[in-house]
Amino acid sequence: MNLVYDYFLPCLYAFLACTSYTLVFNIHGREQLVCGFGGAIGWFIYLLLNETIFAAFTAGAAICVFSEIMARIIRCPATGSLLVALLPLVPGGGIYYAMSYCMAGDIQKFLQTLLHTLGIAAALAAGVMLVFTMLRTIDAIKRLRRSA
Repeated sequence: MNLVYDYFLPCLYAFLACTSYTLVFNIHGREQLVCGFGGAIGWFIYLLLNETIFAAFTAGAAICVFSEIMARIIRCPATGSLLVALLPLVPGGGIYYAMSYCMAGDIQKFLQTLLHTLGIAAALAAGVMLVFTMLRTIDAIKRLRRSA
């Protein structure tokens, strides 16, 4: 029963949040489901790896791979689904709590929370950039081999 509350429901909420947020980005049709599944996959990986900075890196990389694969399957840009699928992982709560500790004068908790939040944000960006760069390099090598 804990699996339902610990993994299934949070992933369902991430799916619903991402599919709802597609309206802001003017994403329609099948791409809405792609965004939702990308958000659910990313959140599942993040929860499975115990919500660490490495978990954020891995989840960001997985979302990028999923978005790129689905973009090629349904022939749409990967950027929209990537941005929407990353939204549940953005550490907004960490920024809020860091500023709350700063305003309360608790410098130790402020710095600890801020560094963890910045680490998660940097790990998400690094995971996406790593996968994006690798896929573009592979595409460039394929094009060079075809033209030679």
